[in-house]
Amino acid sequence: VTVPSQSEADRLEVVPEALIQVLQKISGQREMPLSETLDSALANAPNLVLSSRYRNAERLSPEGDVVRELRLIARFMHTEIDNIVQRAGLPRWRQGRPPVQIWVVVDNGIRRELKPLEYDYAWQSMEEVAVMRGLPVSWPELDEEEAQLIDMSLVWGGFTDYLVERGAPADGVAIVAVRREGPSWSLRWNLASNGQHWSWRTSDQELMFALAQGVHLMVDEIAAANAIAASEQGTWTTEVTVGGLHNAEDYVACLGYLQGLSLVTAVEVLGTEPGQVQFRLQLNASTEYLAEAFDRGAVLLPTGAQSEYDYEFLHYGHD
Repeated sequence: VTVPSQSEADRLEVVPEALIQVLQKISGQREMPLSETLDSALANAPNLVLSSRYRNAERLSPEGDVVRELRLIARFMHTEIDNIVQRAGLPRWRQGRPPVQIWVVVDNGIRRELKPLEYDYAWQSMEEVAVMRGLPVSWPELDEEEAQLIDMSLVWGGFTDYLVERGAPADGVAIVAVRREGPSWSLRWNLASNGQHWSWRTSDQELMFALAQGVHLMVDEIAAANAIAASEQGTWTTEVTVGGLHNAEDYVACLGYLQGLSLVTAVEVLGTEPGQVQFRLQLNASTEYLAEAFDRGAVLLPTGAQSEYDYEFLHYGHD
């Protein structure tokens, strides 16, 4: 979150805003429902911070000026945040979030151009909204020859399947067709993600605002399709045996991966054998989601043994 200075007073003032953003990222919801749980959490937000730091950021204004901002990055206590999510009855966005590659095509009345440079401030703002909501996004990187091979009329028409066939990521691709209509910008959105398709329109006199509206709608749709309902959350315990741990680095990497899963609230080591560790995991959602998280993470692979909870650790940096 943006903060005026590094003073303690300013830090304390923006920490509740940072907590709201964390809850947005976890739940996938744009607006937090009013509740006593949320009010209490916001009042206690400074006491939930595990660590914080500052960084300087730059963004472009519509006039092309560089605007410098100081931002506070706050890390909150995992277990406490889990409790807030459950008590507030919020859904939970699954760990593996499908990244979206965004194709923005602007019709200037003469030609249709992919992500023209004169609107860099708008593309930067668009990406920041996605980051704030917790959705990973990317842009197509095309050299001149690749750009000439793209049928821009199909892209403008919103044919996401065409882009997937040409190598865009199958787990998420969005086409935004942009045109100026009188005093307003008119945007047509087509999104494909994990076999589902959505389309909608946004408009505004300011391009940045029309793009922000569209990004919020995009995150809303993807989060809703990948959410774990509040009724499916609670406390579960399961045991997982992981092989392929040949040294201390493997063990630390595997432990860090398990602890980093949003589904996992606690990790306990039950026993070890050469190259193998048995873990007990405490989960905040039903165990059916754990195998899915492993599958999406591609760090642990099922061994094919009798137990569905036997996995093999994949070494980072190797095939």
